[in-house]
Amino acid sequence: MKSQNNRILTLDLIKGGSVIGMIIIHTLLIYGNIETQSETFLGNFIRFLGRGTSIFLICMGITFMTSRNQSLKSSIKRGAVLLLVALLMNFMKFMIPIIFEFVPENYMKKFQWDAPLEMQYLYLVLLGDILQLAGMSLLIIGFIRKYVKNKFGILAIGLIIASISRELSGININIPGVNYVLDLLFSNDFPAYVYFPVFPWVSFIIIGMFFGKWYAEINYNPSFIFKKMMLIGLFCILLGGPLVFFYKEYHYNTFFYLGPGGVIYFAGWTLIFLWLIHITLSKVRENFMITTLVYCSKNLTTMYVIQWVLISWGKGIFGFRQSGITKVFLLMLLFITLTFILQKALDEIMKTIKKGRVKKSLLIKDHTL
Repeated sequence: MKSQNNRILTLDLIKGGSVIGMIIIHTLLIYGNIETQSETFLGNFIRFLGRGTSIFLICMGITFMTSRNQSLKSSIKRGAVLLLVALLMNFMKFMIPIIFEFVPENYMKKFQWDAPLEMQYLYLVLLGDILQLAGMSLLIIGFIRKYVKNKFGILAIGLIIASISRELSGININIPGVNYVLDLLFSNDFPAYVYFPVFPWVSFIIIGMFFGKWYAEINYNPSFIFKKMMLIGLFCILLGGPLVFFYKEYHYNTFFYLGPGGVIYFAGWTLIFLWLIHITLSKVRENFMITTLVYCSKNLTTMYVIQWVLISWGKGIFGFRQSGITKVFLLMLLFITLTFILQKALDEIMKTIKKGRVKKSLLIKDHTL
Protein backbone atom coordinates (compact mmCIF):
# COMPACT_ATOMS: atom_id res chain seq x y z
CA MET A 1 0.00 0.00 0.00
CA LYS A 2 1.38 3.38 -1.02
CA SER A 3 0.03 6.75 0.13
CA GLN A 4 0.59 10.15 -1.35
CA ASN A 5 4.10 11.59 -1.86
CA ASN A 6 5.54 8.07 -2.35
CA ARG A 7 5.21 7.24 1.36
CA ILE A 8 4.40 3.62 2.18
CA LEU A 9 1.02 3.50 3.87
CA THR A 10 1.97 0.28 5.67
CA LEU A 11 4.69 2.16 7.54
CA ASP A 12 2.35 5.00 8.49
CA LEU A 13 -0.12 2.44 9.85
CA ILE A 14 2.60 0.71 11.87
CA LYS A 15 3.76 4.04 13.31
CA GLY A 16 0.15 4.94 14.08
CA GLY A 17 -0.39 1.58 15.72
CA SER A 18 2.70 2.17 17.86
CA VAL A 19 0.89 5.10 19.51
CA ILE A 20 -1.89 2.79 20.71
CA GLY A 21 0.69 0.16 21.61
CA MET A 22 2.71 2.60 23.70
CA ILE A 23 -0.32 3.57 25.77
CA ILE A 24 -1.12 -0.09 26.41
CA ILE A 25 2.47 -0.98 27.32
CA HIS A 26 3.09 2.05 29.52
CA THR A 27 -0.21 1.58 31.36
CA LEU A 28 0.70 -2.02 32.15
CA LEU A 29 4.21 -1.10 33.34
CA ILE A 30 3.04 1.76 35.56
CA TYR A 31 -0.15 0.29 37.03
CA GLY A 32 0.03 -3.49 36.73
CA ASN A 33 1.11 -5.37 39.85
CA ILE A 34 3.80 -8.04 39.66
CA GLU A 35 1.24 -10.80 39.13
CA THR A 36 -0.48 -8.90 36.31
CA GLN A 37 2.79 -8.17 34.52
CA SER A 38 4.48 -11.53 34.93
CA GLU A 39 1.87 -14.20 35.60
CA THR A 40 -0.93 -13.44 33.13
CA PHE A 41 -1.03 -14.14 29.42
CA LEU A 42 -2.05 -10.54 28.64
CA GLY A 43 0.75 -9.10 30.77
CA ASN A 44 3.43 -11.27 29.18
CA PHE A 45 2.07 -10.62 25.69
CA ILE A 46 2.07 -6.84 26.21
CA ARG A 47 5.61 -6.95 27.60
CA PHE A 48 6.61 -8.92 24.50
CA LEU A 49 5.11 -6.16 22.33
CA GLY A 50 7.32 -3.71 24.21
CA ARG A 51 10.28 -5.28 22.43
CA GLY A 52 9.05 -3.84 19.13
CA THR A 53 11.12 -0.65 19.24
CA SER A 54 13.19 -1.75 16.25
CA ILE A 55 10.03 -1.84 14.11
CA PHE A 56 9.32 1.81 14.77
CA LEU A 57 12.96 2.82 14.19
CA ILE A 58 13.30 1.02 10.84
CA CYS A 59 10.02 2.63 9.73
CA MET A 60 11.44 5.98 10.84
CA GLY A 61 14.53 5.44 8.69
CA ILE A 62 12.52 4.53 5.59
CA THR A 63 10.15 7.50 5.88
CA PHE A 64 13.12 9.80 6.63
CA MET A 65 14.52 8.98 3.19
CA THR A 66 11.17 9.47 1.43
CA SER A 67 10.07 12.69 3.15
CA ARG A 68 9.54 15.80 1.06
CA ASN A 69 12.00 17.94 3.03
CA GLN A 70 15.47 16.47 2.52
CA SER A 71 17.54 19.37 3.86
CA LEU A 72 20.23 18.95 6.51
CA LYS A 73 19.04 22.13 8.22
CA SER A 74 15.55 20.67 8.64
CA SER A 75 16.92 17.46 10.16
CA ILE A 76 19.08 19.34 12.66
CA LYS A 77 16.21 21.65 13.58
CA ARG A 78 13.80 18.75 14.11
CA GLY A 79 16.40 16.92 16.20
CA ALA A 80 16.97 19.93 18.44
CA VAL A 81 13.22 20.46 18.87
CA LEU A 82 12.70 16.80 19.83
CA LEU A 83 15.43 17.03 22.47
CA LEU A 84 13.79 20.11 23.99
CA VAL A 85 10.38 18.43 23.89
CA ALA A 86 11.89 15.38 25.60
CA LEU A 87 13.21 17.49 28.48
CA LEU A 88 9.86 19.29 28.77
CA MET A 89 8.03 15.96 28.78
CA ASN A 90 10.24 14.63 31.59
CA PHE A 91 9.63 17.79 33.61
CA MET A 92 5.88 17.39 33.13
CA LYS A 93 5.97 13.63 33.87
CA PHE A 94 8.05 13.75 37.02
CA MET A 95 8.43 17.24 38.45
CA ILE A 96 4.81 18.41 38.31
CA PRO A 97 3.62 15.48 40.48
CA ILE A 98 6.55 16.09 42.86
CA ILE A 99 5.89 19.84 43.07
CA PHE A 100 2.19 19.32 43.78
CA GLU A 101 2.86 16.29 45.99
CA PHE A 102 0.79 13.59 44.33
CA VAL A 103 3.50 10.99 43.80
CA PRO A 104 2.86 7.55 45.36
CA GLU A 105 5.35 6.78 48.12
CA ASN A 106 6.21 3.36 46.73
CA TYR A 107 7.13 4.96 43.40
CA MET A 108 9.76 7.22 44.97
CA LYS A 109 11.07 4.38 47.14
CA LYS A 110 11.74 2.15 44.13
CA PHE A 111 14.73 4.32 43.16
CA GLN A 112 16.39 3.89 46.58
CA TRP A 113 18.34 7.10 46.14
CA ASP A 114 20.99 8.36 48.54
CA ALA A 115 21.82 11.42 46.43
CA PRO A 116 20.67 14.95 47.35
CA LEU A 117 17.18 15.91 46.17
CA GLU A 118 18.59 18.22 43.50
CA MET A 119 20.50 15.33 41.91
CA GLN A 120 17.44 13.07 42.11
CA TYR A 121 15.35 15.66 40.29
CA LEU A 122 18.09 16.19 37.70
CA TYR A 123 18.18 12.42 37.13
CA LEU A 124 14.43 12.36 36.42
CA VAL A 125 14.45 15.35 34.06
CA LEU A 126 17.41 13.97 32.08
CA LEU A 127 16.05 10.41 31.88
CA GLY A 128 16.59 9.15 28.32
CA ASP A 129 13.77 7.53 26.34
CA ILE A 130 12.72 7.13 22.71
CA LEU A 131 12.29 10.90 22.13
CA GLN A 132 15.90 11.57 23.11
CA LEU A 133 17.00 8.77 20.80
CA ALA A 134 15.00 10.21 17.90
CA GLY A 135 16.31 13.73 18.54
CA MET A 136 19.96 12.72 18.78
CA SER A 137 19.62 10.39 15.79
CA LEU A 138 18.22 13.15 13.59
CA LEU A 139 21.35 15.19 14.29
CA ILE A 140 23.38 12.29 12.89
CA ILE A 141 21.31 10.80 10.07
CA GLY A 142 20.78 14.20 8.45
CA PHE A 143 24.49 14.23 7.61
CA ILE A 144 24.35 10.64 6.35
CA ARG A 145 21.44 11.46 4.04
CA LYS A 146 23.20 14.53 2.67
CA TYR A 147 26.70 13.18 2.15
CA VAL A 148 26.33 9.39 1.62
CA LYS A 149 24.65 8.79 -1.73
CA ASN A 150 25.25 5.04 -2.09
CA LYS A 151 22.72 2.83 -0.30
CA PHE A 152 25.37 0.25 0.57
CA GLY A 153 27.49 3.01 2.08
CA ILE A 154 24.51 3.90 4.29
CA LEU A 155 24.09 0.26 5.31
CA ALA A 156 27.82 -0.04 6.08
CA ILE A 157 27.61 2.90 8.49
CA GLY A 158 24.71 1.26 10.32
CA LEU A 159 26.58 -2.04 10.65
CA ILE A 160 29.78 -0.31 11.79
CA ILE A 161 27.85 1.54 14.52
CA ALA A 162 26.28 -1.73 15.65
CA SER A 163 29.67 -3.46 15.74
CA ILE A 164 31.44 -0.84 17.90
CA SER A 165 28.61 0.12 20.28
CA ARG A 166 29.44 -2.37 23.03
CA GLU A 167 33.07 -1.26 22.99
CA LEU A 168 32.10 2.41 23.37
CA SER A 169 29.48 1.81 26.08
CA GLY A 170 30.28 3.55 29.36
CA ILE A 171 32.53 6.32 28.04
CA ASN A 172 32.56 9.41 30.26
CA ILE A 173 34.98 12.26 30.93
CA ASN A 174 33.35 13.63 34.10
CA ILE A 175 32.33 16.99 32.63
CA PRO A 176 28.64 17.51 33.55
CA GLY A 177 27.24 18.91 30.29
CA VAL A 178 29.40 16.75 28.06
CA ASN A 179 28.64 13.65 30.11
CA TYR A 180 24.92 13.96 29.45
CA VAL A 181 25.59 13.94 25.70
CA LEU A 182 27.78 10.87 26.23
CA ASP A 183 24.92 9.33 28.21
CA LEU A 184 22.58 9.77 25.26
CA LEU A 185 25.16 8.40 22.84
CA PHE A 186 26.69 5.52 24.80
CA SER A 187 24.72 5.22 28.08
CA ASN A 188 27.19 5.35 30.96
CA ASP A 189 24.36 6.07 33.46
CA PHE A 190 25.95 9.34 34.59
CA PRO A 191 24.18 11.63 35.28
CA ALA A 192 21.04 9.97 33.81
CA TYR A 193 19.71 6.55 32.91
CA VAL A 194 19.20 6.19 29.16
CA TYR A 195 16.97 3.38 27.97
CA PHE A 196 17.78 3.74 24.27
CA PRO A 197 21.35 4.97 23.69
CA VAL A 198 22.05 6.19 20.17
CA PHE A 199 24.76 3.51 19.89
CA PRO A 200 23.49 0.93 18.87
CA TRP A 201 19.82 1.92 18.37
CA VAL A 202 20.49 4.39 15.55
CA SER A 203 21.65 1.34 13.57
CA PHE A 204 18.01 0.32 13.09
CA ILE A 205 17.16 3.78 11.73
CA ILE A 206 20.11 3.61 9.32
CA ILE A 207 19.06 0.13 8.16
CA GLY A 208 15.66 1.70 7.44
CA MET A 209 17.43 4.47 5.51
CA PHE A 210 19.11 1.81 3.37
CA PHE A 211 15.70 0.44 2.36
CA GLY A 212 14.30 3.96 1.93
CA LYS A 213 17.12 4.82 -0.48
CA TRP A 214 16.57 1.56 -2.34
CA TYR A 215 12.83 2.26 -2.49
CA ALA A 216 13.51 5.61 -4.18
CA GLU A 217 15.94 4.03 -6.66
CA ILE A 218 13.35 1.50 -7.87
CA ASN A 219 10.78 4.23 -8.50
CA TYR A 220 8.82 3.63 -5.29
CA ASN A 221 7.70 0.05 -5.83
CA PRO A 222 6.49 -1.18 -2.39
CA SER A 223 5.97 -4.82 -3.43
CA PHE A 224 9.59 -5.11 -4.57
CA ILE A 225 11.08 -3.46 -1.48
CA PHE A 226 9.06 -5.54 0.99
CA LYS A 227 10.06 -8.74 -0.78
CA LYS A 228 13.69 -7.71 -0.42
CA MET A 229 13.06 -6.98 3.26
CA MET A 230 11.82 -10.53 3.73
CA LEU A 231 14.85 -12.08 2.02
CA ILE A 232 17.39 -9.90 3.82
CA GLY A 233 15.50 -10.47 7.08
CA LEU A 234 15.95 -14.24 6.73
CA PHE A 235 19.66 -13.74 6.10
CA CYS A 236 19.96 -11.50 9.20
CA ILE A 237 18.27 -14.12 11.40
CA LEU A 238 20.60 -16.84 10.13
CA LEU A 239 23.61 -14.57 10.74
CA GLY A 240 22.60 -12.99 14.04
CA GLY A 241 20.83 -15.95 15.65
CA PRO A 242 23.95 -18.04 16.43
CA LEU A 243 25.73 -14.96 17.81
CA VAL A 244 22.83 -14.19 20.17
CA PHE A 245 22.29 -17.76 21.36
CA PHE A 246 25.93 -18.85 21.69
CA TYR A 247 27.55 -15.56 22.70
CA LYS A 248 24.61 -14.02 24.57
CA GLU A 249 26.59 -12.04 27.13
CA TYR A 250 28.22 -9.89 24.47
CA HIS A 251 25.64 -9.82 21.68
CA TYR A 252 22.49 -9.70 23.83
CA ASN A 253 23.52 -8.28 27.18
CA THR A 254 20.02 -6.86 27.69
CA PHE A 255 17.31 -5.71 25.30
CA PHE A 256 18.32 -2.07 25.77
CA TYR A 257 22.06 -2.60 25.22
CA LEU A 258 22.35 -4.93 22.26
CA GLY A 259 25.61 -6.05 20.74
CA PRO A 260 26.14 -6.37 16.97
CA GLY A 261 24.62 -9.85 16.81
CA GLY A 262 21.55 -8.65 18.69
CA VAL A 263 21.07 -5.73 16.28
CA ILE A 264 21.32 -8.01 13.23
CA TYR A 265 19.03 -10.63 14.78
CA PHE A 266 16.33 -8.15 15.80
CA ALA A 267 16.61 -6.37 12.45
CA GLY A 268 15.97 -9.69 10.71
CA TRP A 269 12.77 -10.43 12.60
CA THR A 270 11.66 -6.82 12.16
CA LEU A 271 12.09 -6.92 8.39
CA ILE A 272 10.12 -10.17 8.13
CA PHE A 273 7.39 -8.73 10.33
CA LEU A 274 7.17 -5.63 8.11
CA TRP A 275 6.82 -7.87 5.05
CA LEU A 276 4.03 -9.88 6.71
CA ILE A 277 2.17 -6.71 7.75
CA HIS A 278 2.49 -5.32 4.22
CA ILE A 279 1.12 -8.55 2.71
CA THR A 280 -1.83 -8.41 5.12
CA LEU A 281 -2.61 -4.71 4.68
CA SER A 282 -2.30 -4.78 0.90
CA LYS A 283 -5.68 -6.52 0.78
CA VAL A 284 -7.43 -4.17 3.22
CA ARG A 285 -9.53 -1.25 2.02
CA GLU A 286 -9.63 2.10 3.75
CA ASN A 287 -11.81 2.07 6.86
CA PHE A 288 -12.20 3.82 10.20
CA MET A 289 -9.31 1.93 11.77
CA ILE A 290 -6.91 2.81 8.96
CA THR A 291 -7.99 6.47 9.06
CA THR A 292 -7.42 6.49 12.84
CA LEU A 293 -3.95 4.96 12.58
CA VAL A 294 -2.91 7.42 9.87
CA TYR A 295 -4.10 10.23 12.16
CA CYS A 296 -1.99 8.80 15.00
CA SER A 297 1.02 8.56 12.69
CA LYS A 298 0.72 12.23 11.74
CA ASN A 299 0.51 13.23 15.41
CA LEU A 300 2.92 10.65 16.80
CA THR A 301 5.17 12.99 18.80
CA THR A 302 2.44 15.01 20.50
CA MET A 303 0.39 11.90 21.29
CA TYR A 304 3.49 10.24 22.72
CA VAL A 305 4.03 13.18 25.06
CA ILE A 306 0.34 13.42 26.00
CA GLN A 307 -0.02 9.74 26.89
CA TRP A 308 3.16 9.66 28.99
CA VAL A 309 2.17 12.75 30.97
CA LEU A 310 -1.35 11.44 31.56
CA ILE A 311 -0.12 8.00 32.65
CA SER A 312 2.53 9.51 34.95
CA TRP A 313 0.09 11.91 36.58
CA GLY A 314 -2.42 9.12 37.01
CA LYS A 315 -0.16 7.40 39.54
CA GLY A 316 -1.33 9.93 42.09
CA ILE A 317 -4.92 8.73 41.62
CA PHE A 318 -4.65 5.02 40.81
CA GLY A 319 -1.41 4.13 42.61
CA PHE A 320 1.82 2.60 41.30
CA ARG A 321 1.90 -1.07 40.30
CA GLN A 322 -1.05 -2.00 42.51
CA SER A 323 -3.73 -2.93 39.93
CA GLY A 324 -5.01 -6.28 38.76
CA ILE A 325 -5.67 -7.25 35.15
CA THR A 326 -9.25 -5.92 34.98
CA LYS A 327 -8.37 -2.51 36.37
CA VAL A 328 -5.32 -2.26 34.11
CA PHE A 329 -7.46 -3.03 31.07
CA LEU A 330 -9.96 -0.31 32.04
CA LEU A 331 -7.09 2.15 32.59
CA MET A 332 -5.78 1.37 29.11
CA LEU A 333 -9.15 2.32 27.63
CA LEU A 334 -9.25 5.46 29.79
CA PHE A 335 -5.81 6.69 28.74
CA ILE A 336 -6.39 5.90 25.06
CA THR A 337 -9.61 7.92 25.20
CA LEU A 338 -8.05 10.84 27.09
CA THR A 339 -5.06 10.92 24.71
CA PHE A 340 -7.33 11.24 21.67
CA ILE A 341 -9.50 13.88 23.38
CA LEU A 342 -6.49 16.04 24.26
CA GLN A 343 -4.94 15.59 20.80
CA LYS A 344 -8.20 16.69 19.16
CA ALA A 345 -8.35 19.69 21.53
CA LEU A 346 -4.76 20.56 20.58
CA ASP A 347 -5.72 20.31 16.89
CA GLU A 348 -8.52 22.82 17.42
CA ILE A 349 -6.20 25.19 19.29
CA MET A 350 -3.63 25.02 16.48
CA LYS A 351 -6.35 25.63 13.87
CA THR A 352 -7.54 28.71 15.76
CA ILE A 353 -4.00 30.05 16.03
CA LYS A 354 -3.39 29.40 12.33
CA LYS A 355 -6.64 31.16 11.34
CA GLY A 356 -5.67 34.11 13.50
CA ARG A 357 -2.30 34.38 11.80
CA VAL A 358 -3.87 34.18 8.34
CA LYS A 359 -6.42 36.86 9.23
CA LYS A 360 -3.70 39.10 10.65
CA SER A 361 -1.59 38.60 7.53
CA LEU A 362 -4.53 39.54 5.28
CA LEU A 363 -5.25 42.65 7.34
CA ILE A 364 -1.63 43.76 7.09
CA LYS A 365 -1.66 43.10 3.34
CA ASP A 366 -4.87 45.12 2.88
CA HIS A 367 -3.43 47.95 4.94
CA THR A 368 -0.25 48.11 2.86
CA LEU A 369 -2.29 48.15 -0.35
